[in-house]
Amino acid sequence: MCLAIPARIEELTTPGNAIVNLGGVRKEISLALVDGVQTGDYVIVHVGYALQKLDQDEAEHTLELFAEMGMQDELREDLGESAA
Repeated sequence: MCLAIPARIEELTTPGNAIVNLGGVRKEISLALVDGVQTGDYVIVHVGYALQKLDQDEAEHTLELFAEMGMQDELREDLGESAA
């Protein structure tokens, strides 16, 4: 299953790219589709691209819901495969 998932920007790398973290999985993604993203922001990630910036409270709430549903491992797998 492929999901668009909230992930926190840990580091801005080359222009237009960033490292995100979800549950310990760090992955480089493209920021080509969003503007004004900074370290510490949350973005929705799908297939290696940040689709939009997300409010921190909303991102954390969504991640808590995924955890309650037992989907954290699946989310980490999706993030791990997203930039492959």
